[in-house]
Amino acid sequence: MTFTRRSTLLMLAAAPAAAFVTPALAAAPETFQKMGYAINAIDPVSYFTDGKPVPGLMSNTVAWRGAKWVFANAENMEAFEADPESYAPRFGGYCAFAASKGYLADTIPEAWTVYEGRLYLNANLRAREL
Repeated sequence: MTFTRRSTLLMLAAAPAAAFVTPALAAAPETFQKMGYAINAIDPVSYFTDGKPVPGLMSNTVAWRGAKWVFANAENMEAFEADPESYAPRFGGYCAFAASKGYLADTIPEAWTVYEGRLYLNANLRAREL
């Protein structure tokens, strides 16, 4: 290909338009998950029944909202299946503080609060305080 003044000017004119093209980014999953397991494979019902995060067992798994939810025992799994909205954390298990600021952040099991009967998770203990 030979470059003429005209072809060079056309390429230069097209370059600024190309600068505004950005790749499409995938949307975040509806539920915070790692390797397909919701909320770090912690039993969400345990926050209500045991007052602390308890790891779930892979033998007690329920698929809901695009993730696998695991439970410490069959009773917790059945309670969740009967009323998942009551036990699932707000903001899809993403950090409640980050969500209040308009963005998503991962959470850790130790930074949690049950407020007015709803579970809220946070990215860290400082975010929980805030």
